Formats: sequence, structure tokens, C-alpha cells
Amino acid sequence: MFLVPMTRSSADFARSIERLFDDGFDRFFGLPAPTDAKGPRVPALDLSESDQAYTVKLDVPGAAKEDVHVSIDGRRVTVQAEAKKEEERKDGDRVVYSERSVSSWSRSFTLPGEVDEASSAAKLDDGVLTLTLAKRSAPAARKLTIG
Repeated sequence: MFLVPMTRSSADFARSIERLFDDGFDRFFGLPAPTDAKGPRVPALDLSESDQAYTVKLDVPGAAKEDVHVSIDGRRVTVQAEAKKEEERKDGDRVVYSERSVSSWSRSFTLPGEVDEASSAAKLDDGVLTLTLAKRSAPAARKLTIG
């Protein structure tokens, strides 16, 4: 027996194949979706850091700007989003099969340092939410006089 080292790319490929077998066949045959032992799926997240800010990119496909909510509490950031199904039918049309529905996501994470909410910004473009979270500057040191 020999061991084959798993790199990040091969692990991602294996996860994609697992998803195909877990979700794809059940949906095709009209079976209820299996419960995920790992819990609900969360949107993909990328985090980078500069001297002035943290930059977070989060996938929120199908969500409109008004359906995305970001809350910041010190170092803790929570993003909630909802994608609504658009119902557009013409007279005489009938739905044969549909997998698209209303879905919602929530993702919370803790940053290494506190965030300055007033100097932070958010932008939603092509299903990718980009947060530029300004770092809160440390208070200046001050001297105490001994009385």
C-alpha cells in the first residue's frame, strides 16, 4: 500500500465529485435532497489584508443589493443574503421542472483586528460582494501625570 499526497486542487476536485453524486442524482430522480452532515453550505470567501484595511470577497450569486446585509461588531463580521426566484411566465407556459428557488445564506467570521465601520465600504458586482473593511487605528499612547 502506498499513500498519495493530496494537494489542495485534488481535494477540491474530490469535493466536486462528491457534490455531483450527493446532489445531482437525487435531484434528477426527484428524490428529496439529502441532509448534509456538515451543515448548510456557506458562500465561498476570500480574505486579504493590507496595512490600512481587510478586503473580503464573498460569492452571493443571485442576490440583489437590497437583499444583502452586512453587520460589524468589533472584530466580528456577519453577512446575510437572500436570492429570490424571478417568476416570469407567458400565457400558455407551464413549468416542467425547476430547481431555482428562494435561498438564503449567512456567513460570520472574526478578523484579527477591529474594524472602523465609518471608513469601511461594500460593493456588489456580478454576484461577488467586496467588502473593504478599514482597520481601526490603535489609540495613541498617552502619559499620565502622577499627582
